[in-house]
Amino acid sequence: MSEKQIGIVGIIVEDRKASPELHAVLHKHAEIIVGRQGIPFRDGGVSVISVVVEGPAAQIAALAEEVDQLALVSSKAVITHKK
Repeated sequence: MSEKQIGIVGIIVEDRKASPELHAVLHKHAEIIVGRQGIPFRDGGVSVISVVVEGPAAQIAALAEEVDQLALVSSKAVITHKK
């Protein structure tokens, strides 16, 4: 097993119709999710979600990549260098 690292996956949802698919991806990676916070920008029509994660860097990257593949959703991961 790879060493665990701490990170944040930042997600921007441009259309709420993407929410069911997004939640399915997050559920798939639930074992590395420590917590998440969502902020809806109703006037702008977008939501910003920050997901705090702890797990192998490869799995954190996989989560961000899967989210980024969804239509109308963007994501980036930031991972600690410390293991």
